[in-house]
Amino acid sequence: MTTLADSSKIASLVDDLAGQINAAISASGSSHPWAIVGIRSRGDLLASRLSEKIDPAVIEKRLGVLDITLYRDDLSEINHQPVVRTTEIPFDIDNTNIVLVDDVLMTGRSIRAALQSLMDLGRPRRIWLAVLVDRGGRELPISADFVGVDLKDEKLGDETIVDVHLMPLDDQDCITTHPKQKGSTK
Repeated sequence: MTTLADSSKIASLVDDLAGQINAAISASGSSHPWAIVGIRSRGDLLASRLSEKIDPAVIEKRLGVLDITLYRDDLSEINHQPVVRTTEIPFDIDNTNIVLVDDVLMTGRSIRAALQSLMDLGRPRRIWLAVLVDRGGRELPISADFVGVDLKDEKLGDETIVDVHLMPLDDQDCITTHPKQKGSTK
């Protein structure tokens, strides 16, 4: 296992992402509301951290959590009894600018599922994607607007796993890589 970032580096990456997002929101000149929506189970933690660093007058407590379990195209492969958790978006997303947040972008399939889920809830004005790690390996034409760590040029094969650990879900904040276990889907 290789550690790419420890807790202090992750804090710095979150600050950098928030800076990128704040600058883009200011440059957009949009008069429509803004919201941050995190994909369970670590994108939501990252979204919460980012929301604390985005101008509160812009976000106005519009922080949501999206569960994409039933929208996944590999649902039958990951578990016979998937754990479905709640989607918590306590605001109208119609005509709202949304920053969608996830921990790792690889194939783009989770983001496709998140986009489909959001569209079932309404019609956002625009959706920007923020990820802590872009590890490359796209299978769909999806790219992030804001990236903390860009590993696309590292040419990580399918046999390398990138894990993001975030408290309180995990024991510590870190980003690691390790070889894929034989027979594992992750």
